[in-house]
Amino acid sequence: MEAEVKNQDVLKSPGQAAGFLGASIQTLANWRATGRYSLPYVKVGRLVRYRESDLVAFIAANTVAPQSVREA
Repeated sequence: MEAEVKNQDVLKSPGQAAGFLGASIQTLANWRATGRYSLPYVKVGRLVRYRESDLVAFIAANTVAPQSVREA
């Protein structure tokens, strides 16, 4: 049974997710309300949780590579 739990995706609270992303809890609430970013979340009743894999994918999708510096 313990092996099954380790293989499941970890769910994080809005506070944990905000810390993981370096954002505020209110920012995540605004994103959910406005749909500004496509950050998936799980909602059961009033309970909101974020899958850790979705947070990692969100960071990867929004990572911007540095542009090369033009030669003078």
